[in-house]
Amino acid sequence: MKDFPKNFRLLNDSLKKILDALDEGVHIIDADGITVYYNKVMEEIEGLSANEVLGKNILDVFPSLQSNTSTLYKVLITGNPIKNQVQTYTNLHGRKITTINSSQPLFLNGEIVGAMEVSRDISLIKNLQDKIIDLQQTIYGNKNEQPAPTGATYQFTHLIGESPLLKKTIERARMAARTSSSILICGESGTGKEMFAQSIHNASPRRRNPFIAFNCAALPSSLMEGILFGTRKGSFTGAIDRPGLFEQASTGTILLDEINSMSLELQAKLLRVIQEQKIRRLGSTTERNIDVRIISTVNTNISDLLEKGCLRQDLFFRLGVVIINVPPLRERPKDIPLLVEHYIGKYNALFGLQVSGVTPRVLDLFMSYHWPGNIRELMNVIEGAMNLITTEKLIDLDHLPLYLFYSLQKSQRHQDDSAARTGTANAPAEEAAVHVQPGRDSPPPAAANAGNLSTAVENVEKTLIHQALAKHHGNLSRASLELGIKRQALQYKLQKYNINHRQYHTAGTTDPG
Repeated sequence: MKDFPKNFRLLNDSLKKILDALDEGVHIIDADGITVYYNKVMEEIEGLSANEVLGKNILDVFPSLQSNTSTLYKVLITGNPIKNQVQTYTNLHGRKITTINSSQPLFLNGEIVGAMEVSRDISLIKNLQDKIIDLQQTIYGNKNEQPAPTGATYQFTHLIGESPLLKKTIERARMAARTSSSILICGESGTGKEMFAQSIHNASPRRRNPFIAFNCAALPSSLMEGILFGTRKGSFTGAIDRPGLFEQASTGTILLDEINSMSLELQAKLLRVIQEQKIRRLGSTTERNIDVRIISTVNTNISDLLEKGCLRQDLFFRLGVVIINVPPLRERPKDIPLLVEHYIGKYNALFGLQVSGVTPRVLDLFMSYHWPGNIRELMNVIEGAMNLITTEKLIDLDHLPLYLFYSLQKSQRHQDDSAARTGTANAPAEEAAVHVQPGRDSPPPAAANAGNLSTAVENVEKTLIHQALAKHHGNLSRASLELGIKRQALQYKLQKYNINHRQYHTAGTTDPG
């Protein structure tokens, strides 16, 4: 026990270092409300130095707070913890701060000896959110003025594709647009769920009224209730009378994107709003009637969401009166050429280019790729490719990102492995030649073995690639110059034909890959 003071000091110093290393602010007060610890992140959040706070009562340092409004002081008085509560206040210099606080009483021998608060700064998010809500209120708030823009720009005519699956989905959405029933749109990320939502709104009787979209994954749940349902002055420190998005969308449509990201507690309140068609602003006892059509989206399988408890079943039944499943791009490959043509036209106009299309091998790659990011990913690939265009008229392989080739190669290996396991691999002799990996002394595949034009062209390509690699000892940069193609295109062909360039390396030579 003689080393206790020394060990205590070591533990105390270690604890301070740990708290200072956190990404969150930490503020600890004693039983009298005097600050005894204030970490560096808290200094940054509140714009104060530790010297201005330590040893002083928090109500003196933050004059806008009182014992019944400060989350830290409330915990000290009541002994009850507070989790994820929003607090807006000003420091002694007049700086306005908004944080999300989790506060915990500190006990010793059954008595409260202080309280600790962990805070995250959301001032910027809160300010942006307030500005957006105020702007929407300006646009939609005065019903006596001329009709304002609805917020929905897309219509069904903007949905590109001729596949039967897409046409069937569009027809289902058109039919649902005629009523005010709730709609749940399901689909992977990038499939165009919001385009469908806007198209439904613009084809509905509510087309001249507001369309307001809100991403439920964009903000902490503690802020969402006030944003959706509005706030009443005094409901929390810094709150003012402000309508929420449901009020602003009245007589129109509200889109709740990624509804499964909403907390279960808020889902329960949303369920009540849907059932009663009334909202109550945060901190208010007065209910207000609303007339809003709700369209919501999820990007995950509904069964999984229900099974994992991410989406309340009773809310699902209310939101999914009509369910629309937007197909992923891999299930409508015939639409890819149409989408490519559309986006090339779009970026020709934006970039002042005159690209007329893509090469056949690029189109083959696009048709083979699985597009996990769907239409949004295809659009980004086209935009990226056209940033690399100089005088070319066609997008070629060397304009594309490498990850496309790697993903395709990985997918092909997976398919080959599956085929081998199930015994379905039965490649003809000509195709088998594609996968030959000759050693340095082995002859490259001969074009004379070709059974058709396509195989002959491939065999000639492989022969030339092997010759260039052998001549330059596996150096890709020199081999690509020899072949008159870009290094990126050569790497793609090596993957396509399963050629290992390193087999041509001589002792002492290296190539970056």
